[in-house]
Amino acid sequence: MKLSRNSINQLAAALAVAGLTVLAGAQQPLQLGGAPCASPPFLHCPDKDCTPDRVINPGPIVEMKTRRTYFLDYPCDLKPGEKVTFILSLHGAGSYANWQRHYFPILDYKDKYRLVIATPSSPTRVWSAADDEYLQNIVSSVIEQIGRDNIKAFWLVGHSQGGMTSNRIVRTDFFKDKVDGWLSLSGGRLGGQPGRAPTWGPPRTTTPGATPAGVTPSSMASAMAALREPPAADFSFIYETGQREMDDKGVPETSAWAAKYNCGPRRSAGEIVDSQPGYVYDSTRQNPPNPAWGLLPAAGKAQVFVYPDCKNGRVIADVVRSDKGHTEGLEPKVTEELVKLMLSAKGGKLQQQAP
Repeated sequence: MKLSRNSINQLAAALAVAGLTVLAGAQQPLQLGGAPCASPPFLHCPDKDCTPDRVINPGPIVEMKTRRTYFLDYPCDLKPGEKVTFILSLHGAGSYANWQRHYFPILDYKDKYRLVIATPSSPTRVWSAADDEYLQNIVSSVIEQIGRDNIKAFWLVGHSQGGMTSNRIVRTDFFKDKVDGWLSLSGGRLGGQPGRAPTWGPPRTTTPGATPAGVTPSSMASAMAALREPPAADFSFIYETGQREMDDKGVPETSAWAAKYNCGPRRSAGEIVDSQPGYVYDSTRQNPPNPAWGLLPAAGKAQVFVYPDCKNGRVIADVVRSDKGHTEGLEPKVTEELVKLMLSAKGGKLQQQAP
């Protein structure tokens, strides 16, 4: 059959449209931070015995203004315009970015729950106001690359002194109108603090996960006292801690932060049973062992408590890991439950802001 010139032109146009449709439906994944995405994530620890040179790594992504590095974990098939939850995860005093990635290993859930996780590292290993510009630049860069309308919620996560730092920066002009939630990993509890175990205290040496000289229980208590007044910002709050970190009274049953949102009385939301241990721990207090500070990684259980029916869609919760101290890395199921709690809370602050 011989086609006319007009028929050939029409066929060519139809094929071109079909080709464009296929290309549009097969958008190329985003590449954030100018570095390739990897699955499993870059420098992921094995199930046990993560080497010191790996856990002290500060990350491969360069923050261009300060020239400091950080980790950025995200789904490798992330598409332009896809909705995600953004998390800034801060290590504790004396620790490192890659130790934090494995202490609270949400990098294992980035694909399933569509998470973008920035994990920075302090060169002094203790966060201070001198780091604020670096943290702000990381957040601004991620927001710019993803688009604020595509970030369903923005959470701060901080372990120990990283939690205290979260408490400090959420009060600053840059963060207070952006943050939808704060997850404190043994980093202070809004609404009423539990008491410390008598033997709680950081080690004197400075190895991965430890606390450096000059950071003592009394200095940490002073830092918390300076932030005792609740923030004026509006956000969800989840507190996680090890049972052995606290005195016999445990976590208070009431919460002034929950009262702020007219939540119902705290109730149990069930027990989590983990058959697998976490990835990391602090080797400096194992001989002799100090249970309040943390033992070797092991399977475990956790109790979840929630304050229901909070106004404005806020989530307020306490999670207590049974027979755990300050530095055992979180187990997989309790990590996933914390992610689910975060995702169940109201977000959208970034979407409400003008670009």
